Amino acid sequence: MRRVITILVIILLATPAAARDQVTVTRVVDGDTLTIYYNNKKENVRLVGIDTPESRDNSKARRDADRTGRDLQVITSQGKRAAAFVKSLVGKGSVLEIEFDVERRDRYGRLLAYLYLSDGRMLNEEIVRAGYASVMTIPPNGKYKDRFLKAYREARESRVGLWGE
Repeated sequence: MRRVITILVIILLATPAAARDQVTVTRVVDGDTLTIYYNNKKENVRLVGIDTPESRDNSKARRDADRTGRDLQVITSQGKRAAAFVKSLVGKGSVLEIEFDVERRDRYGRLLAYLYLSDGRMLNEEIVRAGYASVMTIPPNGKYKDRFLKAYREARESRVGLWGE
């Protein structure tokens, strides 16, 4: 029995993790949305599990202003800061890796994904860790919810990014 377990462990350790596809960034739309080339096609991708403030006056920005009691101009200013942070990490031509959760697209047709920087860090998580996003988990896509919540708590406690205001 011990030999079977040892062989199983060796097989598991030797099996590579699921390969991720590479994508190329064409544009940072805002703090949680990018345009990429994926499978030879230009696609919008919404970063799963996070939510950054809106960077433009739109219906969501107005709902957020009503919900939080914050000024619309403050919200869009924070959204622009979040987008600037993302642009400091990735820009046009950046090559990233993409990973999907349960659902591949949202109701607007955007890809729903986790994106990884060339050094292996997850972009979604880095935005939360730096204090530019809140956690927003919409089932069934919640694979990294606990990681995001931990990063969020640390950012709030350390008063970094938008939490430093």
